[in-house]
Formats: sequence, structure tokens, C-alpha cells
Amino acid sequence: MEDQKPPHVAIVPSPGIGHLIPLLEFSKRLVVRHNFAVTFLVPNDGSAMEYSKKLLQSLPKPMAISSIFLPHVSFDDLPADAVIETRIALSVTRSLPAIRQSFKAMAESTRLVALVVDMFGLDAFHVAKEFNVLPYVFYTCNALSMSLEFHLPKLDETTTCEYRDLSEPVKLPGCVPVHGRDLMNPVQDRKNPIYKEVINMIKQLHDAAGLIINTFVDLEPNALKALKERFYSNPPVYSVGPAVQIGSSGFDSGKCLSWLDKQPQGSVLYVSFGSGGTLSQEQMTELALGLGMSATRFLWVVKNPHDEEASAAYFNMESNKDPFDYLPKGFLERTRDVGLVVSSWAPQVPILSHSSTGGFLSHCGWNSTLESIVHGVPLIAWPLYAEQRTNAVLLAEDVKVAIRVKVNDKGLVGREE
Repeated sequence: MEDQKPPHVAIVPSPGIGHLIPLLEFSKRLVVRHNFAVTFLVPNDGSAMEYSKKLLQSLPKPMAISSIFLPHVSFDDLPADAVIETRIALSVTRSLPAIRQSFKAMAESTRLVALVVDMFGLDAFHVAKEFNVLPYVFYTCNALSMSLEFHLPKLDETTTCEYRDLSEPVKLPGCVPVHGRDLMNPVQDRKNPIYKEVINMIKQLHDAAGLIINTFVDLEPNALKALKERFYSNPPVYSVGPAVQIGSSGFDSGKCLSWLDKQPQGSVLYVSFGSGGTLSQEQMTELALGLGMSATRFLWVVKNPHDEEASAAYFNMESNKDPFDYLPKGFLERTRDVGLVVSSWAPQVPILSHSSTGGFLSHCGWNSTLESIVHGVPLIAWPLYAEQRTNAVLLAEDVKVAIRVKVNDKGLVGREE
């Protein structure tokens, strides 16, 4: 009787809609194409939980995807300057007792065969081992980023300076050269504790039964070929992309689409910095003035500015303050004939698939990037944090579907740009 039950996969997404969405799309494929059952074990760090619940609960019925929202974990002991990656990883580590309890229940009632985590959930491998379950890593970025990460331990051993000070770009088989300043944020300060944590995470990847990566051969043929040749199936690398949303996931999209319906074909620049990205007040003003000067039709998803952290909205997608209050005086009135400004969130996939959308000014988060590529929308690359600068290099210099904004001596993208 046990063998008659469908194979069951536990998925532990680390916090962030950018981690949850591709894992959810991947799980749909496991269920629909391969008759698996899936349970999401969702850590609760207090951020974006309502959005996560709404997303998971909007799945069509019946679908063999269930979810367990784990007890809240506290970060009150973390220093105020703790980087975003530390909190993301700790959300899983501190949820291990609850994950173990859920595993026990699933092992008794299902044919539990595998655990899938992202890069920040590797501590859950310990639980998988206890229950004799195969551990897999779902890599939410691209083959270029994965190649660079696997090279980091060697780079760490052979380099004494900060990577941003490297005189030559990092050159790897199958990959476009990447300057040290364009490596992911967590490795830009080698004295920060998160740097050693990232190096240790990368070494742990070799304990995985397989590496699942959200990219595809037509996009990164050479990098994927080099990755697979490097590992010789230990662990095997599976490219399953593009795992992207289709449709609006049940969220209201009326205002944006109604406005787009009235615009000429290919005339609108969609401007969004993702669920977590924020600009400083000065940068927000420069962008607004630049949009006004360009006379280009635009749809801008605006968030409250933050002068210290480009990822300030990552753990707090909602705000009690009105972001419109931070726009230049008279901006909305001056641009009302060519622009639509919406607060905090917009239905990105329907916008990118709309015939009026002709370009995407993006932070280069990988989900947004794939959605733009799938719908044939060229990009203006404006990376902010995480691995987004690496993504911008891939898009502008390898795939050539983007142009990259230029930053001035003040660290700003000026209105003229």
C-alpha cells in the first residue's frame, strides 16, 4: 500500500517572494507532469506572510500542493546592522525543530522521498538525513551565478584584496567575464560574518543529491554545459527553467491593464524594482525627473524610499506611509497624460505580456528577468542588491537583451541618463 501513495516532496522556501514563486512554479510541474505530491514548509520571520499565504492558497483545487506555515521565529538578538542574507538563512535554521516535527508527521502518513531547499536552507539537510530523504537544492538564479559561486572557495584562497579591487575580471569556462565589483553583495565585504557563511554554504552544495537551476539551455548553453562537465554528475545539475508565473495568480490587476489598453503598442516603459528593492530619496527624485524629461509613456511601481538599504522593502512589503508623498511636487500632475504611478505592487506578468509594454526598467531580480525574457520585453538593467549586478552582466554582455544604466560619481543614476 505504501508504494501506491504518490511520491511526496517537502519544500522549504527561505523568506522572500522571489524564492517562493519559482519554487511554487517548480512544484506545479512535479504535481501535474509527474504525479508527485508537495508540501511547503514555510518559515515565518514575520515578513510578507500574508502575501505568501494568499499565493499558496490561490492554487486551483484540487492540486496536490499543501502548505504548513511554521511558528514565528524571532530575530530580536540580531544586531541592527545584520545583513539581509543573515536573517534569511537564520529563518530556516531557527525553524529546524518545527521542520523536524513536520517531517515526522509526513514520514508517517506519506511516501516522503525528497527535500528541496534554496541556497539559504541548507541547514535543513540535517533533517533530510535523519529521515533518509534525498536533499536537493533549487537554485533561484542562473548558471553564471552558480558558476561564480562554485569558484568562490578557490578565489577566497588565492585572493587577499576585496573582490571589488580585483584588477582583472573573473573568467570561467562558458561564462562571460565578470568584474569583482559585480559579484553578489554578500561577498563584497570579506570581513563581514556572512562572507564565511556563504563560503560554507557553497561547500555544502556538494552534499546535495542534485542541483536544480531555474534557467534553460537556449539562454545559457555554454555556462550550463561547463557546469555539467565540471561536476560529472556529482551532484547532477538539472536546468528546469524558465519556472515563471503565468497570469496574475488571482490578484487584482484591473487598474494597470485598463490603462495599458489605452496606450499604443510597444509604447510603455514598465518601471519596477521588485518586491524588495528600494531607492534613496535623492535617487527616487532623479528617476522621477528623468521620466518626466523623457516624455516616455511609463507605468511605475513606486515604493517608499530608504537612504541606507536598497533591499529595505524585502522584509516589509507593506508600509503605512504613502510613497506618493515622496515624489517631486507636481510630478503626478505633470505626467498624468503619459504615466501611471501605482503604489508598492503591480501585476507584473500581465503587464509584461501586454502588447503596449515595450520595455522594462528592472532591478534584474532573476524572476523578473525570466518573466521579461519569456514575454520578449527588452530591459534597462538597474541592479540594486543580492546577485543582481551579476544578472545585469549576463543580460547586457552575454544574452544582449538589456542595456545597463550608468552610475555617476555620487553613486546616482542621474535624470539625464
